[in-house]
Amino acid sequence: MKHALMALLLGLSLAAVPALAANAPFAEVDKAGIFLRDFEKEVERAQGADTGRYFNKQEALSRIKRLAQQYPDDPKVKELVKRASAALMKRKGGYMEITPEMLAYKRNEKELRERFKTQNQEAWQKALTEKAPITNVFPTPDPEAVDLTNYVGKYILLEDVRYPANLFVGGSGEYIYTGKPSSGFYFISMQSRQWAGPYEAIRRYRSMVDASLGDNLTFSVLGKITGVVMESTDPAPEKHSPVTWGWVVAPEMLYAGDRVLATYDPQNENSGFFYGEDEVEKIKDSWYTVKSIPDNVDPKRLMEIFATAIKEKNYKLYMQCIYPARGDSDVGSSLIRYHWDLHQARFQNEYVHAVFDEPKITVLKGLDENNDLEGYFLDPSQRERINKMSGEREEMAVVMSRAFDENGKQRGSKNRHELRRKGNGRWYVNTYDVRF
Repeated sequence: MKHALMALLLGLSLAAVPALAANAPFAEVDKAGIFLRDFEKEVERAQGADTGRYFNKQEALSRIKRLAQQYPDDPKVKELVKRASAALMKRKGGYMEITPEMLAYKRNEKELRERFKTQNQEAWQKALTEKAPITNVFPTPDPEAVDLTNYVGKYILLEDVRYPANLFVGGSGEYIYTGKPSSGFYFISMQSRQWAGPYEAIRRYRSMVDASLGDNLTFSVLGKITGVVMESTDPAPEKHSPVTWGWVVAPEMLYAGDRVLATYDPQNENSGFFYGEDEVEKIKDSWYTVKSIPDNVDPKRLMEIFATAIKEKNYKLYMQCIYPARGDSDVGSSLIRYHWDLHQARFQNEYVHAVFDEPKITVLKGLDENNDLEGYFLDPSQRERINKMSGEREEMAVVMSRAFDENGKQRGSKNRHELRRKGNGRWYVNTYDVRF
C-alpha cells in the first residue's frame, strides 16, 4: 500500500512539469531575424569585400546560436541558422579559381626580364672597361687644397645611388647625393638631359617590360665629373644642416641592379634608351591575346579587352579602348599615361584578374528607342522631331567590376566603370582611371 501511494505521488509530480516547447517563442525568433536582416544588408553593401566592419554580426549570431541550442528542431530557427551561415561565407569575400591563363602575363614578364638580364650585364661590363672609371675614394673637393683639374672630366662609378630617397634641391640646382663625410660627397646633377634621358628610359622599361621595378630605385651610376659645388643635402632652414663640398657628376648610364641598363644618347629622340628597347614590342606581339577591337564590341567585352591590354602591357590597345576626347590635351594625355602606370602596379601587386557584370545602358541624349513607356506616348513624327532637336544620340553604359588576387580572393568592393558612345559608333571607356 505504501509503495502504491509513493508511485501515485511521483506520477502526479511529473505531470505537473510542462514538456519542453518544440518551437521557439515568436518574439525571440523575430528579434534575431531583425539583427540577421541588418547583418545581411551590411554584407550586401560590401559587395564581396571582407571589410571587417559589421555592426549587427555579433548580436545576430549570438541570438541565433542560443535559439538553435534551445530549439534545435524549430523550422524557423533552422532557417535562421542557414541564412546566418550563408551571410558569413559571403562576408569572407568573393572567390574564384585562378587559372594558368590568367597568370600568363606574369610568366611572360618574367621571361622578358630574363632575356634582357644577360644583355644588360654584358653591356654594363663593356662600358666599365671602355670608360675605366675611378672607383677609389676621392678627396674632399676643396678648391684650396685639391687640384680640381686632376679630376674634372674623368669618369667615376658610383654605387648604391638611391632615388628619390636621396633627392634634394640645393642653392645651385637639383641633385641626388651619395657618399658620407668620411669618404666625400658626390652630387649627381638632374638638371640636364643626361639625367632625364636615361631615367625616362627606365620608366619606359617599367611600363613596357617589368612593372615590379617600382618607383624607389637603387642605381649604379657611371658618369663624368663636371666640377664642384658646396651644398647642404638637407637645406631645410629649420634643420640648420651643414654645407659641404661635393663633386658634381653628370650621369651617362643608370644601371638598376641587373634588370635594366639605360644610357644617355644625344642622337636619340628621347635623349636616352634602355638596352633591348627596340626589341620589346616585336617580342611581346607574339604574346598578345587581343590585338584589335571589333566595331560592334559591347561594353562588357570592351572592359575585358581593356583589362587584357593592361595586363599584357599593350599600350597601343589600351589607348584604342579609351574615349578619344580624354587625351586631346597635353594634360589629358599625361594623365592617361600616369594611370597606365598605376594600373600596371595594381596588376603586379594587388590583383591578377578582373570580371565584369552585364552593362546597364542609359541614353543621355536623344530618343531612347528601347524605352517602352516613351514609345507608347509618342507617335513616329514626334519621335523624329525629338531626334532632330536632340542632335546626335549619346549613350552611357555602366559596368561593375570585381578584382581577384593570385589566391582567388576578391580584393575590395565592386568598382563602377563608365563607357560612352555617340550615334551608332563604337563604345569607348570613359573612366579609364578607375581601379578594377
